[in-house]
Amino acid sequence: MIVSSALMIWKGLMVVTGSESPIVVVLSGSMEPAFHRGDLLFLTNYQQEPVRVGEIVVFKVEGRDIPIVHRVLKLHEKKNGTIKFLTKGDNNSVDDRGLYAQGQLWLTNKDVVGRARGFLPHVGMVTILMNEYPKIKFAILAFLGLYVLVHRE
Repeated sequence: MIVSSALMIWKGLMVVTGSESPIVVVLSGSMEPAFHRGDLLFLTNYQQEPVRVGEIVVFKVEGRDIPIVHRVLKLHEKKNGTIKFLTKGDNNSVDDRGLYAQGQLWLTNKDVVGRARGFLPHVGMVTILMNEYPKIKFAILAFLGLYVLVHRE
């Protein structure tokens, strides 16, 4: 029941925010001092809102599994209404063209997972610890399983 409730809440957040991933964890220090490793970001991705310079976006690049959180550095608007943009981490010395798929120089709206609307500092460290140290994850799962077995009503 707990798992199905969590899934329903997650799917509901996806619908309300318009984002395939309404909550993400910052995994690196590339956005410091704005966001630190372990910060939890809340995202929206409303298609009617245009991307603007200075906005913090979370985007996926072809060939990479993990989305990237960076700031929009430059916009390239065409007369037909299409917008392409370039991103850069606040703590990085160069733009993200080296991170994009081979031959890709700009991002488009289809690459965007969401835009940062709020954050909770350091709450995502639990996720980072469980991914970096799988034994912790298994220990927590074992503890929860044992707790459920022992405390049955």
